[in-house]
Parts: sequence; C-alpha cells; structure tokens
Amino acid sequence: MRPAADKKTEQSRLAFFLSKKTGKAIMDYKMLDDGDKVLVAVSGGKDSLSLLKVLNERRRFVPIDYSLVAVHVDMGYNKANTKHLESYFKKHHYDYRIKKTSIIKETPKEERGCFWCSWNRRKVLFETAKELGCNKVALAHHQDDIIQTFFLNLIFQGEISAMSPRQELFKGEIVIIRPFAYVQERELTRYARESKFQTVRCNCAFAGRTQRAAVNRIIKQAEKLSPYFKTNVFRSLSRIKAEYLV
Repeated sequence: MRPAADKKTEQSRLAFFLSKKTGKAIMDYKMLDDGDKVLVAVSGGKDSLSLLKVLNERRRFVPIDYSLVAVHVDMGYNKANTKHLESYFKKHHYDYRIKKTSIIKETPKEERGCFWCSWNRRKVLFETAKELGCNKVALAHHQDDIIQTFFLNLIFQGEISAMSPRQELFKGEIVIIRPFAYVQERELTRYARESKFQTVRCNCAFAGRTQRAAVNRIIKQAEKLSPYFKTNVFRSLSRIKAEYLV
C-alpha cells in the first residue's frame, strides 16, 4: 500500500495534469469568456462529476471570470440516483438544479433508445440554460467519445463527422463546449478514483449493448495493431486533406 503522502502527491499531479489539458482545450477553442454563465450537465457518472470539479477548481486561478450551475436531468430511471446527486451538490456548495421529466412514462418502451434519450435530455438542458440565462452548456465528452462518434458516423451514417469541441447553436444563443476534448477516458477513470467519487449507476436497459459499445470494441482491437491509433485518429480530424477526398 502506498503511503498517504505519496497518494496525495499522485492525486495532486493527476489533478494538475488534467486541469492543464482542460485549460489547453479551453484556450485552443476559445470556450470561455469573462461573464459566462455555464450550465454543466451532470449525469452522475465519472466524466460529468470530474468536469464539474475541474471547472470549479479552475475558477480559483484562471484569469477568466465565469460562473457554474450544475444541472441533472432526472429521466425517471432511478430516484435514488437523483437524491444522491442532490446530496453531493449540497455538500460541495454547488449552485444546482434537478430537472425532472415524465417523458419516460409517456413513451412506449419500443420507441425508446439511445438517440431518443440523448435528444430529450439535451432538449431539457437547452430549455434550462435559457431559463437560467446560461450562454454556455458544458458537456463531459472526452477524446474517446469524439473518436467513437467519428467511427459511428462513418460506419452507420456514411459520413465523415464527429463532435466539435465548441459548437454554436440557435444563432449563437447557446454554445456547447467540451472542455475534456484532449482528455482520455483512462485519465478520467484515474481522476475519479483518486477523487473518491461515488458515481450513480446507469439503469438504462441498453447499457453495454449499443452501437457505441460495439465501436469501442473495434477501437480496442485496432489499438493492438497500433498503440497510437486513437491519437492518430484524433489528430486526423483537424488535418483533413480535402483535395484527396471524393
């Protein structure tokens, strides 16, 4: 077992490294400005809890003055998860909102799915951002999510596209930002473990059986051929040679 001092040093090093990567993405894509009110979408998983913590801690030393509101959309899967998150927000003195929706009760089971869930959750987030006067919506998608989305669109939609780290919607009224664009999932897993997050469980019936999960398995196989596979794919998204495309 590592001594407590060593564990604290490792945690500090990891937090610094993660914050540095986040800061670089924020600067490269001009995600934040003075006076921004940022809605942070918090599902309760390791990624969103990490994003909330990192963005909040960065407010202490960055030269940008912005505020945060944590928002959890309660889709009705598990009430215990919502109560746990509310306790967490209160404990750490976060400004927060719990937005409940009855959409799950109103929709037949056969009509539900990943896209349906994502679309309805995003709709509530945008409505809440407008209600609270938030001009930015921060989502916890990381580099692995961006790469997976690229392959999902390529394989199942027949198009070359991914998630943009910064995306303006409704003529700039709301801007989606993804500050973890340079962060890998394995780094967030370590950070969440070191931070001792008590993540809420996903009770979705499709968990682990989605197209995204299948694509992730393909990516893991490709990494056996090239350890730099994900890095190269991510770099390629900003190094497109249009003259060599059809």
